[in-house]
Amino acid sequence: MNLVRSELLKIRTTNAWWLLALGAFLSLALAFAINTWLAVSSLSGNPETAEAGGIPATPAAQAANLYTSGQYLGLMFVMLIGILMVTNEFFHQTATTTFLSTPRRTSVIVSKLIAASLLGFGFWLVTTVIDLAAGATVLALNDHGTQLGEWEVQRALLLNLLAYAIWTVLGVGIGTLITNQLGAVITASVVYLLGTQVVGVLFFLLANWLDNMAVMKWQVVWPAAASSIMVSGGESEMLPAWWVGALVLVGYALASGVAGVLITRRRDIS
Repeated sequence: MNLVRSELLKIRTTNAWWLLALGAFLSLALAFAINTWLAVSSLSGNPETAEAGGIPATPAAQAANLYTSGQYLGLMFVMLIGILMVTNEFFHQTATTTFLSTPRRTSVIVSKLIAASLLGFGFWLVTTVIDLAAGATVLALNDHGTQLGEWEVQRALLLNLLAYAIWTVLGVGIGTLITNQLGAVITASVVYLLGTQVVGVLFFLLANWLDNMAVMKWQVVWPAAASSIMVSGGESEMLPAWWVGALVLVGYALASGVAGVLITRRRDIS
């Protein structure tokens, strides 16, 4: 726990965390505005809006979408925090001191993984409280209630927590692979933002070429797509079940954590 507290102190005493938190808040505000428009339009009986949003036009499904607003960019920001927890050691040249004071490198990486998960929980908690307060107000004003008693909504909130924790772990894994801070941050951000769009377009084109929209389900192999599918709750011709996204994301987290430990144990730190 001393190692975990030291990792949290390293992040808390830099400007990175509040800059990323500000970015997460702004992205949440934008996403919530869009999701509110989709929810109000869909629940008021506009089938075209419901179809365009890709979310069932039911109060529970729309509530789940509202309560997880900001997830897409929010996950990228917590991933960046995980990256910084590792790359800061090399950027500020404290890696040697860290591993000399704690020779067991596995303990250091595990403490970073735990600290990263705690930070992910913090981001999830704050964004979820904001989403719940604003989302419940929107639904109540439209006479649909909060929908918090529905399992579909509760599951989306819990799986969103899992997504935030896992993406911080993925960030730590990426940081062990690319120790250059600028290189790791830029590479991860570009792959996350552009890679997700490219993967979606490629699977869409492949599905049209094969005349089989079920091919779209395979986009779940991409971690960012798996996160969205995991909290969507529904299964359709183009989306697999939520638990498929959860399994894919957990698999990425386990692989990233193990790879981070093994690489760090073998790396020459000087």
